[in-house]
Amino acid sequence: MKKFLTFLGMLLLVASRASAQEPASESNSSSAASAPTGPLMHVVVDGLDNPCGIAIQPGTGVVFVADSGSGRVVKINGSTAEPVITDFALDIYGKGPEYKIGPLGLLFLDQNTLVVGGGDLPDGEEALRVYDLTEWKEPIKFDAAVASFSLPETEEVKGEGNFYALAANEQGVFVTCNGDDTKGWVSRAAREGNKLVGFERWLATKEAVGVDAPVGITMTPRGEILIGQMGEINVANDSLISFYDAGDKRLLLNLETKLHDITALAYSPRGQLYALDFAWLDTTQGGLFQLLKDDAGGMKTHKIVSLDKPTAMAFAEDGSLYITLIGPEPQKGQLVRIDPGL
Repeated sequence: MKKFLTFLGMLLLVASRASAQEPASESNSSSAASAPTGPLMHVVVDGLDNPCGIAIQPGTGVVFVADSGSGRVVKINGSTAEPVITDFALDIYGKGPEYKIGPLGLLFLDQNTLVVGGGDLPDGEEALRVYDLTEWKEPIKFDAAVASFSLPETEEVKGEGNFYALAANEQGVFVTCNGDDTKGWVSRAAREGNKLVGFERWLATKEAVGVDAPVGITMTPRGEILIGQMGEINVANDSLISFYDAGDKRLLLNLETKLHDITALAYSPRGQLYALDFAWLDTTQGGLFQLLKDDAGGMKTHKIVSLDKPTAMAFAEDGSLYITLIGPEPQKGQLVRIDPGL
C-alpha cells in the first residue's frame, strides 16, 4: 500500500509543484480573459452547438472538435470551424435541461485515422466509428467510416450507447459508455496499429466503485487507466476518480473528489492532473480543477478557472489547453484555449 501511495503522489502531484493559481474572472467572455493570478484564456471559436469532444492531430497540431449538437466533426482553421465529417443523426441527453448530441469522443490512432464515439442513435445501435482522413478534401458523410462497431442488447445486458470519451494504449482503445446504468461499462476495442479489430464491454465500473456513469477517461503517465465517475447529475459532490490496471482491469485506487460531475480528465505536459466539472445542479460551480494529493493520502482540488458547462479538454504539445464549453444556450458553445503553464 505504501508503494502505491507513492505512486499516487506521482499522479496527483503535490501542491508545492503547482503555481499559486487562483480562479480567473470573466473567463467566459467572447474575448481573451485573464486575472493577475489566473491563467490567460482565449476564445478560439464560438457559435458551436453542444461541443463534446476534442482531439489534436499528431504531426500537425490541428485541433478537431465534435460539434455534437450540429451532428458533425470539425477541424479548427484559425477562428473557423471547418466541417470534416457531417450528417450524424441527433439524440437527446439529460433531464431539464436536455441537450442535442451527435458525435462525442474523438481520438487519433495516427495522423490520418480518427476514431469517433457516437451519441447519435439509440442505445445498442450507437457506433464507434473509424475514419481514414488520408484523402480528405471535402466533408465526409458519417456513414463513410472504414470500420464501425456497436454493442447491441443481449439476453444478459442492455444495449450500450453514448460513447463519450476515448483513451488508448498500444493494445486497445478504451471508451466510456452510458447505456446500462446498472453496470457503468467502459468498453474496449482491440488495436492492431491504426486498425481496430473488435469491440466489447470490458469493465463494469459501477460494480467496482458503486457510483454510476463513467465519463472522463485518460491514461496515466505510468500506463494505468484513470476514469472519472460522473455519478448522478441530481446529486452533488459524488464524482470519483478511479485508477485501473490496463491489462487485468484490477482496481488500484478509488478516490472521492467532492466535485459534482466530472466530464474530462487530462495530464498536462508538466505531469499535473486536471479535471473538468460540469456541475449539473449548479453550473456556476463548474470549471477546470487541478487534482492534488493531500496530507492524508487522499486528494484535494484546486479550482483554476470557472467555466460554463465544460465537456472535453486536450493538451497540445506546447502545453496549451483546449476546452469545449456548451455555454449558455444552443449554438453559443465555444472552443477556448488556456496558455501554456499548467
